[in-house]
This record gives sequence, C-alpha cells and structure tokens, in this order.
Amino acid sequence: MTNAKSCRTWLRVTLGLALCPVGATIPRPPNASPQVRIIRTPNGGIQPQVAVDRAGVIHMVYLTGPETASDIYYVQKGPHETGFSQPIRVNSVPGSAMSIGTVRGAQIAAGRGGRVYVAWLGSDKAMPRGPGNKTPMLFSRLNDAGTAFEPQKNVMQFAVGLDGGGSVAADQSGNVYVVWHGNPDENGETNRRVWVARSRDEGKTFEREIAASRLSAGACGCCGLRAFADNRGTLYILYRAAREGIHRDTTLLVSTDQAKTFKSEDVAPWELKACPMSTNYISEAGRETLIAWQTETQVYFAAVSRRGLKVSAPVPAPGKGIGRQHPVVIGNSKGQVLFAWTDGTGWRRGGTIGWQVFDEKRGLTLARGTATDLPVWDSVAAFQDAGGGFYIIY
Repeated sequence: MTNAKSCRTWLRVTLGLALCPVGATIPRPPNASPQVRIIRTPNGGIQPQVAVDRAGVIHMVYLTGPETASDIYYVQKGPHETGFSQPIRVNSVPGSAMSIGTVRGAQIAAGRGGRVYVAWLGSDKAMPRGPGNKTPMLFSRLNDAGTAFEPQKNVMQFAVGLDGGGSVAADQSGNVYVVWHGNPDENGETNRRVWVARSRDEGKTFEREIAASRLSAGACGCCGLRAFADNRGTLYILYRAAREGIHRDTTLLVSTDQAKTFKSEDVAPWELKACPMSTNYISEAGRETLIAWQTETQVYFAAVSRRGLKVSAPVPAPGKGIGRQHPVVIGNSKGQVLFAWTDGTGWRRGGTIGWQVFDEKRGLTLARGTATDLPVWDSVAAFQDAGGGFYIIY
C-alpha cells in the first residue's frame, strides 16, 4: 500500500491525476526538482560566501557591523550536520573589513586538507597598511588546529589602487592565490590590471604579485572579481574590463600552469560609461566550471568546458528584472543547476532575491522562487547538501 500511496501522490501532484493501480511503483523522474531550502545568514550577518571542501564540509564567511568598519566571521557545517558551528572572527584587527557597495567584502576558499583561506579589501581601520599607507589587500588562514584564524596580513607589495575588492582561490597542491585589480601608477581604470599574489606553501608566504590581464583591457574600478581553482588546479578569474573607458566586457582569465601564464576570453560585451558595481561567480560542477555575471540589468550563467576551455552559450535569468545583480550558480551531482541573484538593490537600498533550478540540459525549469527581504548591502550564497538538494542563504 505504501507504493500505491506514493504513486497516487506523485501522479496527483505532478500530472494532475488521482488514480493508479494498487501496488504499482512509479520511480521518481530523473529530472525531478531537488529540494530547495532558503535560510538566513547566522547572527544577522550579510554577504555570505561559501566554499565546499573535498569532504563535503561547508565553509562560510559573512560580515557584521558598520558598513565601513565591518568584522568577518567564519562558520562551518559537516555534510550530515543540521546547523553551523559557533562563529570565529577572521579579522584580527576589529573593524578592518567593509560591506559598503556589496563588492568589497570577504571571499573564501578551501584548499588541501580542507584548510580555509579568506581575503578581503581592508577598511580605513585595517592594519597592516598597503604600500605608501594605501588600502591593503588582506589575507588570513585557519590555523592548523582549526580553532582560530592567524593574524591578518597584507599581501600587496606594489599594485595599489584597490577599490572593487579582491578574491582568493586554492588548489589541492598547496597553491593559494590572492587576486585583485589595481593600478600602481594611479592613472585611471583604463590602466588598471588584474594582479595575482601566489603562495606555494598553503598561505604561509606570498610571492610578489604579477599581472594576469592585458594592460590594454583595463579593469572596471569598483566592480568585484572572482577567482577559483578547480580540482585539476586550473585557475579561473572572472572580471570586468574597462577598455577605452567604455568597453566593460565580462572577461575570463584561465591559467593551467599555476598563474605563470593566462589565456583571456571575452565572455559578454557591454558598452557603458560608468561602473555598475557588479560581481561575478565561479563554481565547479562535475566536469564543468560554471560562471555567472551581470550585463546591463540582467544576469547570466554559462559553462566552461575542460577541453579547450570553451564557454557555452549564456543562459539568462527568466523574465525581466528591475536591476538584477550579484549572481550565484552551482550544480549538483545530477547535473541540475541552481541559479540565484539579487533584484532591485541600490545604494543603501535592499531588494529581493530570485532563483531558478534548471535541468541538466539547461532547457527545463524544475523550480523557481523569490524572497522579498534582502537587507542593504547583502548578497546571496548557495550550496548543495549531501542528497543533491540546494540551500540558498542570505
């Protein structure tokens, strides 16, 4: 009778039917929607950022406090645990982070052995300072015991001019990359470049930063960027260019030799004589790398193939938004994709979030939804659970 009851329930909900043979078994369809849960960031935090290690542990950072003098907190959750751990403060100098603008906050990566790394743009209260007392690019890592973060340090040696924030990536060979865009000559965003400081010893020491992008491409001054290393050690950086001050194309940099050389790929053109204060996202899903970005008032995602590093046709969020930004895209073990974004936000103005689950071919919508109470300066993060369901957190 259990099978018959399950059959009747599935047929009634899915197909609008009420009857099926007693004792019949109807398997769950392969493209059935995974469960999607929406939760709030612990302790009233904003701008959650998530990294998942090889053991399936969810590592998350978020910001609390004043918008120009914020603190960063870290929590984790095992694959079968129901809640997050007690928070640990990341920044050793109080108030040394910023949430203002949604593009300057902390980013997180999990590397070899699940060690956690965090990087962020320093506030006016941050110490140590960058060269010439400029804004520092700060970094910390979880200690060997996993009980506290080591004292924060500045990894910027000369490429000053931080505005749009930085990112961090880590691979399984002990390489850690802190990435930002800046202009040592401070002569405009058309002369900004993407810079990478590499550590070969799990974040203990960092080499002098090197340029990853072409000088001619520029970099949009107050837009964020995203770095990510996949399980093969390939490093991806997604950023917004500023060529000639108007060509603000979303651009993908890819390195297969530990940041020695980079291949550049234009992902999406956008002509604009202003900075849109946008962010990007990168994640790994099976044999694909997923990327997400904003162009005009719409957000998109695409897949980057491992063979030839080709970018697929972009998939937009459904319908027409009123100012979509800050997209996040992740996949599960079934090939299904969760795409989430913010809508209607502005300077010191909150908004809403939207989300949609696509099937493995990106052509069928399995589920969608919204939430209407996104706080000021907040953004959305996402992760999957052990069963392939999705969590959205904001």
